[in-house]
Amino acid sequence: MLEAFAAIDPVAFSLGPLTVHWYGLAYLFGFAFCALCAYYFAKRWGQQLSLDDMLTIMLAAVIATIVGGRLGYCLFYGGGYYWANPLKIFALTDGGMSFHGSLIGLVIGMLIAAKLVNVSPWLLFDLGSIGAPLALGIGRITNFINGELWGRTTDVAWGVVFVAAGPLARHPSQLYQAFLEGVVIFGVMLVLALRTPPPRRGLLFGMFLILYGVARIFAEFFREPDAQIGYLVGGWLTLGMVLSIPMIFAGVAVLLYTGTRLKTTMNAKEQR
Repeated sequence: MLEAFAAIDPVAFSLGPLTVHWYGLAYLFGFAFCALCAYYFAKRWGQQLSLDDMLTIMLAAVIATIVGGRLGYCLFYGGGYYWANPLKIFALTDGGMSFHGSLIGLVIGMLIAAKLVNVSPWLLFDLGSIGAPLALGIGRITNFINGELWGRTTDVAWGVVFVAAGPLARHPSQLYQAFLEGVVIFGVMLVLALRTPPPRRGLLFGMFLILYGVARIFAEFFREPDAQIGYLVGGWLTLGMVLSIPMIFAGVAVLLYTGTRLKTTMNAKEQR
């Protein structure tokens, strides 16, 4: 068992009145990495996105991620607290972001961005699916650094005693998620994105939804549920699992829809 985890200061550095947190840096590097991936693969796939287009897309992504993540947390994990204290929704410094809320926000944001830059939304969904896993992985590592979202109690040799969680050793589930949601899914997305000719529109997005849903459900067996929610059924079913199940079905639906659409298009071309 590892010794008690001495949480690293959540503040990365301060410059006078400016205080920069590790969590903020995780968002910054995550968005930057997604932008680089999107620009590179759009060009590789023969899609010309100007600098203005990229700025529009990334601005929409940032706003959608923050707004969707915050509202999703308040709705899914608030336990009625935010209904009684609606102004607390804007207290971002108090923490509380939901991946599933961010995903919903991003889908809406990319639909709007696609209209603004005049490209297919499926292109933006696919481009975002490439860099998103590593951005998520960076975020999970930050959760570990901050000593938050810890795992369930365990007696495995690599168990970690998080000071804020009490004296018992726990699974470092943040690192499990960083590996599964970050490294593994990014590897799959990269292999698909590098295919020649380019993958069909919607393939990466559909695969991302399925893989994340499966990875999240698996990781939830090791992660301690939020105290205000607890287990939904027995001592195993969590809200994170419930929210991830529709992602798998949505991913399958995306693959079926885009596959059928591609087949229809190819048949139409053959009949000309």
